[in-house]
Amino acid sequence: MIAEAGHALLWIAAVLAILQFAFGGIGVLRNDREFMANTKPVAIAQGVAALLSFLVLIWLFLITDLSVKLVVSNSHSAKPLLYKFAGTWGNHEGSMLLWVMVLAISGGAVALLEKRLSDRTLSATLAAQALISFGFYAFLIFSSNPFERMPTVPLEGLGLNPLLQDPGLAFHPPTLYIGYVGISIAFSIAVGALITKEVDPAFARAMRPWVLGAWIFLTLGIVAGSYWAYYELGWGGWWFWDPVENASLMPWLAATALLHSVTVLATRDGLRAWTIMLAVVAFSMSMVGTFLVRSGILTSVHSFAVDPERGSFILALLTIYIGGALALFALRASSVKEGTQFELFSREGALVANNLLLSAILGIVFVGTLYPLAAEALTGEKLSVGPPYFNAASAPVAIILILIMAAGPLMKWRKDDWKVVGQRLAVPVLVMALALAAFAIMAPNIGILSFLGFVAAIGVGAASIAPLWKRNLRRTPLFTWGMVISHLGIAVAIIGMASEASFTKETLAAMNIGDTRSVGPYSVTLKDVKPVAGPNWTAVEAKLEVRRGDTLIEERPQARMFSSPVTATNEAAIRTHFDGQIYLVIGEEQPDGRWQIRMWWKPLVSLIWAGGIMVALGGLLALLGRIRRRSAVDLLVRKEALA
Repeated sequence: MIAEAGHALLWIAAVLAILQFAFGGIGVLRNDREFMANTKPVAIAQGVAALLSFLVLIWLFLITDLSVKLVVSNSHSAKPLLYKFAGTWGNHEGSMLLWVMVLAISGGAVALLEKRLSDRTLSATLAAQALISFGFYAFLIFSSNPFERMPTVPLEGLGLNPLLQDPGLAFHPPTLYIGYVGISIAFSIAVGALITKEVDPAFARAMRPWVLGAWIFLTLGIVAGSYWAYYELGWGGWWFWDPVENASLMPWLAATALLHSVTVLATRDGLRAWTIMLAVVAFSMSMVGTFLVRSGILTSVHSFAVDPERGSFILALLTIYIGGALALFALRASSVKEGTQFELFSREGALVANNLLLSAILGIVFVGTLYPLAAEALTGEKLSVGPPYFNAASAPVAIILILIMAAGPLMKWRKDDWKVVGQRLAVPVLVMALALAAFAIMAPNIGILSFLGFVAAIGVGAASIAPLWKRNLRRTPLFTWGMVISHLGIAVAIIGMASEASFTKETLAAMNIGDTRSVGPYSVTLKDVKPVAGPNWTAVEAKLEVRRGDTLIEERPQARMFSSPVTATNEAAIRTHFDGQIYLVIGEEQPDGRWQIRMWWKPLVSLIWAGGIMVALGGLLALLGRIRRRSAVDLLVRKEALA
C-alpha cells in the first residue's frame, strides 16, 4: 500500500494544482481578494503533497520494494545505500517526480515568502506556476507513473546504470533541477506581471532573488557534472559539447543574461521588455533540456527515456507554455513602458552588450545542438557537430564578452565619460599588456584562442577587484563582494580552460610489468596488474609508481565490470597538485601480454572547477547581501510604523 499512497499523493497534488490555478485566475479576473488569499494555502498544500509523494518513492528505493516496476528497473538489493537513495532520481520517472516536487515546493515558497509583489501579481504568478506544475503532474500520472506495480514480483532488481553509481548522482541532478525550477519561478513572475500590467522595478526586485538562486544552483550543477564526467568516463576531458551537456549550459547562459537584465530593471528601471523576454527564453531553454533528455532522440549517458511518445508529451507542454507566454507578451507589449533611458556608454550599456553577446553564444550552442537533430529528422542522415564548431564559433564572442565584463563594473550608471573610464581601466589594461608580452615570449606556439583567453582572463581578473579600490572593505556590501568574486571566478576558470587546452601532455603506452614511461614532469612505472572485487563489481587494477623529482606516489586505476546490468567502466586515478593534475587510466590487455596505460599531465586544470565554485560563491554572497538589505529595510519600516 506504500506505493499506492505515493500515487494518491501525486493525484492530490495535481488536484491542488488545478485549484491553485482556478483560485489565482478567478482572483485576478474578478479582483476578488478572498480567492487571491486562498491561492496561497493551496500552493503550500500542493508543495507538501508533492514532497510526501517523493519521500514515499525514496522509501520504496531504500527498502528495495521489488513489487514496484521503477525499483526493479533501477535498483538491486545489494546496491550500496547511497545509490539506493540517489537512484530514486537516476531514472526517467523518478527524476521527473523530483522535478515536479521542487516545482511545487518552490511555488509554496513563493506563496509563503514573497511580500514585494502586489496581491494581484502574486496570484497571477501562483496561477501560472500551478499551470506548469499540472502539466508535469499529468505527464507523470498518464505517461510516466513512478509507482506502477509489477505484474509478478521478481527475485531481484536489474540494478542502476554503473556510470551513475557515483556520489555525483546525489548532487548533480538535484542542483540542476533546483536551478531549472528557479527559472520557472522567474518565468511565472514575468507572466504574472504581464497579466496584471505591473512590469516595474518592484516586479524585478521580487524576481531577482529567484533568478540569482536558480543561477547559483545551475552553476554548481554544471561544475559538478563537468567534474563527474571528467573523472568517471576516463577520457580525460572536462567538457565534450554533448547535446545534453549543452542542455544545461543553455539555461545558464540565458539565466546569466536575465540576472544582469533584472538588475538593471530593479535598480535603474530600464530594460523592461528585455527582462520579460529573457525570462521566457530562460525557461524555454530549461524545457528544451527536459525534452532532449526524455524524448529518446539522443543516445547519451545523461538520457533517461527512449520513448518518443513521452518526448511528444513534453514537446506539447513546451509548445503550450512558451507559445502561450509569447502570445501574452505580444498582446501586452504595448502596455510595457520603455523605462528610464540611459546612454550607450554607461554601466547599463555594458550590461546590454553583455546580454547581447550571451544571447549570441546561446544561439551558437542552440543551433549546434539542434541542427543535427533537425537535419537527421528531415534527411535521415546523421551529422556530427562537435568541439571544433563550438570552440571556433563561441570562443571569439566569449573573449569580447569577457573584455566588456571587465569594463562594466567600473562604469557609472546612466552615463559615463570614456576618458574617466579609461583612467579607471589603466591598471587592468597595463596588466593585460604585460600578460600579452609574457605569453608572446614564453609560450609563442599556443593557439590564438588560448592566447587571447589567457590575456583576457588576466585582464578581467585585475579589473574584477577594481571595485574594491579605495573602499572600506568592512563596510563593502555583500552583493559587491559577490560581484567581485564571481567575476574573478570567471577569470580563474578561463585560465584553467586555456591552460588545459594549451599545455596538456598525453602519453598512450603499451607496457609490460616494470616498464616506465614519461608524461609531463612525471615518470610512470607499471609495477603490477591484478584482479580485485567490490560490492557489486569486479575489476582489473594497475599498480603504478609515479615519480616527480624526489617525490614518489602510488596510484591504482581500475577497469571495472558490473554484472547487473553488464557494463564496463573506467575508474581513473587522479592526483591533484598545486600546479595541475596527473590523470591515469588502464585499458585492455594486448595479445602479447602488455597493458594499455593512458596518461595525461594537465597543468592548472583544477582552476576550471575552482573558478566555477567561486562564481557560485559570489552569487551566494550577492543573494545574502540582497536578503540582508531587504531585512534591514523591512525592520526600518516596522519601526517607523510603530513610532
